[in-house]
Amino acid sequence: MAAFDTLVKNVRVVTPGTGDPLPLDLGIAGGRFARIAVDIPVDEAAEVVDGRGLLAFPGVVDAHQHWGIYNPLSDDADTESRACAQGGVTTSLTYMRTGQYYLNRGGPYAEFFPEVLAATEGRSYVDYAFHLAPMMREHIAELPDLVRRFGVTSFKIFMFYGSHGLHGRSSDQSTFLMIPPDERYDLAHFEFVMRGVRQAREKHPELASAISLSLHCETAEIMTAYTRLVEEQGTLSGLAAYSASRPQHSEGLAVTIAAYLAHETGLPAINLLHLSSRKALDAAVRMARTFPHIDFRREVTVGHLLADCDTAAGIGGKVNPPIRPREDVEALWAYMLDGTVDWVVSDHACCRDETKFGSPRDDVFAAKSGFGGTEYLLPGLVGEGRRRGLSYGRIAQLTSWNPAQRLGLPTKGAIAEGYDADLCLVDPARSWVAHAADSESAQEYSPFEGFELGAKVTDTWVRGIHVLDAGNITGHPRGRYLHRPTPR
Repeated sequence: MAAFDTLVKNVRVVTPGTGDPLPLDLGIAGGRFARIAVDIPVDEAAEVVDGRGLLAFPGVVDAHQHWGIYNPLSDDADTESRACAQGGVTTSLTYMRTGQYYLNRGGPYAEFFPEVLAATEGRSYVDYAFHLAPMMREHIAELPDLVRRFGVTSFKIFMFYGSHGLHGRSSDQSTFLMIPPDERYDLAHFEFVMRGVRQAREKHPELASAISLSLHCETAEIMTAYTRLVEEQGTLSGLAAYSASRPQHSEGLAVTIAAYLAHETGLPAINLLHLSSRKALDAAVRMARTFPHIDFRREVTVGHLLADCDTAAGIGGKVNPPIRPREDVEALWAYMLDGTVDWVVSDHACCRDETKFGSPRDDVFAAKSGFGGTEYLLPGLVGEGRRRGLSYGRIAQLTSWNPAQRLGLPTKGAIAEGYDADLCLVDPARSWVAHAADSESAQEYSPFEGFELGAKVTDTWVRGIHVLDAGNITGHPRGRYLHRPTPR
């Protein structure tokens, strides 16, 4: 009997945080890396794949996606997981909540979440897990059970939902949130969520290191006031107008509030999501210095790293927080290079053309927020990162190791013996132009349309299953739901 199910030969293995890639062979058995060494004999494997001297990156752990926000969840689990594989993503962590969009219903997670699991079972080409948002008091009480029963260890607060709409100014948040009429989604609720997450950590001390709270940091009152100013002045349009309507200091202020609330409530682990501006990162650094007992993690998206208000392909690039001017893009890269940023994600939210654009089509305030991009995450970061001096090992940290370690995935994030055999082959010399028509995503447009990307993912394996072969999706969906923290 062969020692390995698959042997991937002749690759240059990228190890998170280390120097140059090493020429090695990868022996895979039972869905895990069984042996990693030089020149493993081919007669020890049932199947041999020639890696052609390409880079072997750990499978990307895309820690921020939104399956089911605009399309049926079961559909997104299929099409958007295919797009994941195109980008070298082998694990998707997707946000889910009650209220409008997603399953478009309220109620307790004990009833809601089994529907989520049923809708995605057997549909995904990559492994997946969910972050959940406690939208009302009943959800806070459910947190320990969500950890124990469902293996959900990461939770989220949307700091602006209480008085500002998903797509812009709104006066009807109660209908949108689908929470009891006597409750408010406000700072007091955020405080109680933090206390609830801390108590869940205390109730499950053996799991505490995997339990954290993430925050979308924007300030509703600032955004509402600036949206009015932008509309009254009428001098800006498109993505520049949307950025000005949700100004950078709105992020910085929200980061500061979030940090102090974590300090007040004794919550030691928070994640600051999709920080899009110099002011947001500056606030995050200041808060880390002010509260050294809090373990902050700082996230940015590939969209905010690659596109600005002028280069994104139209208002299809509307997202929260907004695509920013070029000076903010450059600031994000500076924080990437100095080690301030902890991980990079796609914030993938497939929104089809007929849903995305309002009337008139060129009105950014009539458009929906969010877009896909997981298929460009690793290629974009390798190409642009290499040009700016970001090492391959650092890229592997940002896309795989760091999110896996934080979010309860101890067997993912590295090409190492005993770890899940999640990997992708990357050709760093293959430049290509992004076109939405070439994506497996159901989204018919892309803010990255026409962007030249300096690297290409050719092959992807999920637990040793070859799901992307020479650029083409192969086989059938065999991705698994990850009950976190996953066992070693």
